[in-house]
Amino acid sequence: MATGAKSTPEDGREAALALIQRESTLTLATAGESGPWSAPVYYVCLKGRFYFFSSPQSRHIQQAVKSGEAAASVFQSADSWQAIRGIQMTGTLERVDSIALSIKVIAAYLKRFSFTREFFPDDPAPDLAAFFTRFKARLYAFTPTAVYYIDNRFGFGARQRIDWQ
Repeated sequence: MATGAKSTPEDGREAALALIQRESTLTLATAGESGPWSAPVYYVCLKGRFYFFSSPQSRHIQQAVKSGEAAASVFQSADSWQAIRGIQMTGTLERVDSIALSIKVIAAYLKRFSFTREFFPDDPAPDLAAFFTRFKARLYAFTPTAVYYIDNRFGFGARQRIDWQ
């Protein structure tokens, strides 16, 4: 944090968690042979991992699958530099193949994003194969290995590393 800042690491963790609950879009960044790329995705965060749906053919997925690494950020909308608050992360990306975990994530999606109800019938066990075929999307997880909370109220570029696990 900037000199004279009154925030503590606990404040940063709490603020980051509140931001994650409040916002809905994660910007995922990757790099590969075709250059750097970023893509916004809707997410749910469960047990410290960010889950999202994406096409296996998308550039960000193709690049992340090759390297296994990605960066991500979540920021609130801001009208001035002093209002910028968010999190920056580095981590790993992997496809989720577990049916049990997929069902838990889908339940969280249905709760958080009501529009996703049209993708799944009111069925306790969603037909994942039909969903994947229809939308050409798979479920992925971004697992942060380093997380920084940014809060410009404490100075330009003020950030602190937070304990994520």
